[in-house]
Amino acid sequence: MNKSFKIFAAALSMGAALAGSAMAQTEPASSISELLNRVRSDSREMSAENQRRLQEFREARGQQSALLAQARSQLSALEGQAAGIRAQYDENEARIDELGGQLREAQGEFGELFGAARQTAGEFASIIDASIISAQVPNRTATLVELSESRALPGTEQLSQIHRRMTEEMILQGQVVTFDRVVNGLGSGQPVSVTRVGPFIAWANDGGVTFVQWNEGENGNYDLSPLERQPPADIVNAASRVTNATSDEIVMGPVDPSRGGLLAIYRDVPNLQERIAQGRTVGYIILGLLAISVAFGLLRLVQLMLESAAVAAQKRRSTPSRGNSLGRVMGVYEEYKDRDIETIELKLDEAILRETPKLEFGLNFLKLAAGIAPLLGLLGTVTGMIRTFTQITLFGTGDPKIMAGGISEALVTTVLGLVSAIPLLFIHSFAASFARGVQQVLEEQAAGMVARSAEERRPS
Repeated sequence: MNKSFKIFAAALSMGAALAGSAMAQTEPASSISELLNRVRSDSREMSAENQRRLQEFREARGQQSALLAQARSQLSALEGQAAGIRAQYDENEARIDELGGQLREAQGEFGELFGAARQTAGEFASIIDASIISAQVPNRTATLVELSESRALPGTEQLSQIHRRMTEEMILQGQVVTFDRVVNGLGSGQPVSVTRVGPFIAWANDGGVTFVQWNEGENGNYDLSPLERQPPADIVNAASRVTNATSDEIVMGPVDPSRGGLLAIYRDVPNLQERIAQGRTVGYIILGLLAISVAFGLLRLVQLMLESAAVAAQKRRSTPSRGNSLGRVMGVYEEYKDRDIETIELKLDEAILRETPKLEFGLNFLKLAAGIAPLLGLLGTVTGMIRTFTQITLFGTGDPKIMAGGISEALVTTVLGLVSAIPLLFIHSFAASFARGVQQVLEEQAAGMVARSAEERRPS
């Protein structure tokens, strides 16, 4: 029994090592002998499979060795070719150096001369390409570029191209010409009329004057495009005069001696909206106060003007009207005219006192707003300077642009405060003048009523 158990244990170990998966898929053995036979059979099959795979590996190793030998042979051949090419390259380099030396020796002093000619041709080609005249006369630099890049001695014809192009450029620079050209962003891709003043300035005429610039694009080619921000109206009007002038007429026109540099500065010049934005929060508060005060002041001014007109009309009528202050004062007189003089006088004074607040309503607010606006401007000045000194503390004074924001805030708020106070003072002055005029009429008419009542009661 022990011997059978040992045989069974050995069979299990061999089966787990060699054919565990195969045994897991068979039917359960009915006896130990059957199990042992199965293990022996699986072991023989596994051994045969291993021998077959080993033979395949050995055959593949032979093929890999052959491929490795072939690759090494190709590498040796290529290394030989590379060595030959390298030797030929070195030989050619030496030959080139030898021929270069012979060329320099043969050229003598002409070598320096032709070198200067090539350098001049390249520099002048760059000048012509960047000139706005090339928008009218394109493709003028091909021969100059060819000459500047050539390593051979230039001929007479090539050298003559330099002074020809210079002479042509000088002639074109003295002309004021109108031509048709496609301008990016104008004319929907169709050519538009472009007027050029020498090499200095140019503008397109597409239903109006639009100044253009001659810039190098991303692909290296130059083209015309409108300025990011157009110059002021006086420069635009001067350009219009040049466009509409006849051939024998002398007009004043715009010229940019920096060839576009001065016009490009207008891109950084802030417009009114941007200038107001520089005032920041204080600036917007001043503008809000200005809008409210002006609207209210104009309303009160119109009301006082209408009241003054109504009082003037009431002076010409004997029948009092409740629609104006003088009519209401006259109504009080009609009501108390039978009383004694002192009572009439007191009642008229009371009626005038009742009308005075109506006439002076809002005038103190206008005066207050006119006084607050400059104070807010001063507040903006202080906050702007604080911001400037903070930036100086953090970044120093090396770059003035860093301090420009705070200085702009200080100056813009000061301007806004003064600009707001000036119209408010005018409106307050006119409104107060009309109010005082109506009050004076009321007092004069009241005094006249009292005097007339006293005269009527005086015994004859």
